[in-house]
Amino acid sequence: MGIANFEEYKDVFVVADTIDDVVHPVTIELIGQARHIAKELGQLVQVMLLGENVQEQAQELVAYGADIVHVFESPLLKHYSTDGYTKVLTDFFKDHKPNVLLIGATNNGRDLAPRISGRMQNGVVADCTILTVDTEEELVEWTRPALGGNILAEIISPNHRPQMGSVRPNVFKKPARNDAAWGRIQIEPVNLSAADIRTKRIDFIPFSSVSYNIQEADIIVAGGRGMGSKENFDKLYELADAIGGVVGATRPLVEKGWIELPYQIGQTGKTVSPKLYIAFGISGAIQHVSGISGSDTIVAINNDPTAEIFQHANYGIVGDCMDVLNDMLGYLK
Repeated sequence: MGIANFEEYKDVFVVADTIDDVVHPVTIELIGQARHIAKELGQLVQVMLLGENVQEQAQELVAYGADIVHVFESPLLKHYSTDGYTKVLTDFFKDHKPNVLLIGATNNGRDLAPRISGRMQNGVVADCTILTVDTEEELVEWTRPALGGNILAEIISPNHRPQMGSVRPNVFKKPARNDAAWGRIQIEPVNLSAADIRTKRIDFIPFSSVSYNIQEADIIVAGGRGMGSKENFDKLYELADAIGGVVGATRPLVEKGWIELPYQIGQTGKTVSPKLYIAFGISGAIQHVSGISGSDTIVAINNDPTAEIFQHANYGIVGDCMDVLNDMLGYLK
């Protein structure tokens, strides 16, 4: 059954994504989108900030566009837990009813969003890449890849509140910071005990020993199946080192074991938005292109002049990947 009276559901809420009390960049991106939605609907932007010592970061969120920041601090919230975060948020939403709820599609967000959705008995649109507003119906139109990335589905939620979706990191640009912005920071009570949390964090072991986060890189050198061999692919590290970039790859190369999963780019991997993205031997399937659409400049190298990647590139080079790569390395040396 849908909700008959929507009048008590107001404002656009963002759940801040925090890791060990540090706010994830996707939170800023979501606040920017929340501002656009709130402006169209004539509503406010409210942010939920959870952690142990996060109050000092609340003003930062105001500077990026939050009208109200609700701060929930407890030692039990320092590390993300499904039970703890779900209870605190859904308890709050019983009295403060969001019209729209945005959550980052990070590891934590992908775990949290469906749990909140189930507790609140409404739907959630996962991994959205486009957000628009139908001002006449006052509905958010959520767009996400579907059917293996072969189509883009547009979804609305006319019969339930909150309208809820998770949004992939690096799809949207961060809004401009305004240190003169005014907003209210509100410290909220936390009704949470250790007994409410069924899991306990014992230790954290990084998945990879490689020391870079591909989602934060300004320059990415990426390879696809057109690289031909792991030996050829490994030469991309030389180019990345020479130009101050990092290496990424398409899904088939991760499946071959040429590079680890955290460096897979695309619909089933990471979404990136570097200043420069150089694609070697990448065909341009929508599953991959959906992960690089936020790049400022895309340079594609492929020996097939009809490759789809050229339709998405700012600059294209038709030629053998290794010939072009060796020429680049020779020039840089």
